[in-house]
Amino acid sequence: MNIPDYKKIYQDMIRMKYPDKEILCNSILKKNHLGSLDIMRINDILTGRNDISKIMDDPKLRSYDRKTILKILDYQKQNKLTNSQLALHFRTSRNTITNWKKVFFSKVTYASKTSSD
Repeated sequence: MNIPDYKKIYQDMIRMKYPDKEILCNSILKKNHLGSLDIMRINDILTGRNDISKIMDDPKLRSYDRKTILKILDYQKQNKLTNSQLALHFRTSRNTITNWKKVFFSKVTYASKTSSD
């Protein structure tokens, strides 16, 4: 599967359209590989996520890979957040967070029950 080179895309976009925000994005763009969370952070910086209408429309178009979902759930555990607080922070729904937990943690629970029997 071919994955777009987001690093190159964002470097070009910043150079052409947002040269004033280059310093803010440099720490993220120094990475070898940009993950979903990095891309979301750069988008937030470039678009100035203070506009509430943008925040409300954007989550409908997102998709998350397994690695990103696990990072988000780990963030919740590290910061002791509720599902509602986590959903607000990452601009997703509480139901999405709950579904992720069912999918990723029910397998672990089931596997540990069968191995102890």
